[in-house]
Amino acid sequence: MGGKPFMFELIHQSKKSRARVGKIHTPHGVIDTPGFVAVGTNATLKSLDTKTVSEIGLQLMFCNTYHLMLQPGTDLIKKAGGLHKFMNRSMPLITDSGGFQVFSLMYGTVKDELKSKGAKKGNNAILRVDEDGVLFRSYRDGSPVLLTPERSVQAQKDLGADIIIPFDELPPYHIDQKKLIESLHRTHRWEERSLNEHRKNINGQAMYAVIHGGIDPELRKLSCQTLTKLPFDGFAIGGSLGKTKEQMITMLQGMMPLLPDDKPNHLLGIGDLYSIEQCVKLGIDTFDSSHPTRSARHGTLFAKQGQVKILNSAHKQAFEPIENGCGCMVCKNYTRAYLHHLFKAKEMTGYTLATIHNLYFMVELMREYRERIAQGEL
Repeated sequence: MGGKPFMFELIHQSKKSRARVGKIHTPHGVIDTPGFVAVGTNATLKSLDTKTVSEIGLQLMFCNTYHLMLQPGTDLIKKAGGLHKFMNRSMPLITDSGGFQVFSLMYGTVKDELKSKGAKKGNNAILRVDEDGVLFRSYRDGSPVLLTPERSVQAQKDLGADIIIPFDELPPYHIDQKKLIESLHRTHRWEERSLNEHRKNINGQAMYAVIHGGIDPELRKLSCQTLTKLPFDGFAIGGSLGKTKEQMITMLQGMMPLLPDDKPNHLLGIGDLYSIEQCVKLGIDTFDSSHPTRSARHGTLFAKQGQVKILNSAHKQAFEPIENGCGCMVCKNYTRAYLHHLFKAKEMTGYTLATIHNLYFMVELMREYRERIAQGEL
């Protein structure tokens, strides 16, 4: 892997809050922080090509190891020259470990699990979870797949992303304390095994530890103490983040001061506008979420004055952009009326244009946060 080695540079620390501006240097370029990370599960953002994503200015993109292992296979991507070459992306990439999928296979989606009173069983795809790792059935052909910390890291070596994640277990919100503690200790052991495997062949990649502990402040503290002693390059915040945004923010208020200032951090799976605003003030550097792209495909377009529901009949004759003053190519070239028509007709172009606009909105929003922090406003 060419380019500069991984490094975090702190540019400015706010005096008003824990908010900070930084740069994460990677072999495939710089990531300005705080920054938004879009989720391209199958090595693509739904409805967008890689060139368009780069033109929007999205500096970091998240791809999913679990899905890419099953299709097309990480060995094929390695033959193609790695994930960057395979998908023709010259900018930084981050991959996850597959741990999140273990959770969703066992308990359903996060949303499902939070709605239920207790652990909701998935589709019996998990055959075994033990110290070695997780044995599950492929959703493609039903064949058994063993995912261990070492196998997860080897797969991420084949993919060659700039930032990789150690294998972890994501216990649900509804879990008893004894099982949560057991899971936390096992995750710590899995993460150390992942780090040892990674360090055999660093390959220009950085590895972020994943802090766990649910919403228990003492377990979060223990996780920070355990993982900051190991030579990880940064820290991701995972595990159950609570049932409400307020629970998550309270947990982060207690946890963020326990992380080192000289390394970057990442909040896994959170990207709604309210949470980002609160979490930027707490010193979060990067956020990944499919929320902006999924919202776009459902006809919810982001704007400073509030969300635009493009399917509403009020937009049928609105011969104006989604947002006046927006610099994205959609607002420069198309009207709400045209987008309303595309969505009504279920034309795929509508999903593409909506996704471009929402991602541009997120990139600009994070740029504005960086400016406001630098100017002492946040």
